Amino acid sequence: METLSFTFPATAPARRRAVVGCVGSGDLEVLLEPGEHGVLAVNVVTSVNGSGPRWQQLFQRLFSAHAWPALSIDIHDFGATPGVVRLRLEQGLEEISHD
Repeated sequence: METLSFTFPATAPARRRAVVGCVGSGDLEVLLEPGEHGVLAVNVVTSVNGSGPRWQQLFQRLFSAHAWPALSIDIHDFGATPGVVRLRLEQGLEEISHD
């Protein structure tokens, strides 16, 4: 198991929390909570050691595509593909964006 931490610029804090996915499925679980203004903090617990550069590249592509709200994101990974990670993060963003 490996724990990774990343930070990215963000806008104002999100107003809601969300949980998407399920780590018990052999996939991953993403927990999103309102964060500190201007900061998107991501913590990843993964079963794939040495995958830090892959996560960094994935997050850089995803979070630079458009402005994300300030969040604290916890990801519990069990070897999910980058496509599934992106899908779960976008699902979480959709959940917190609904009023």
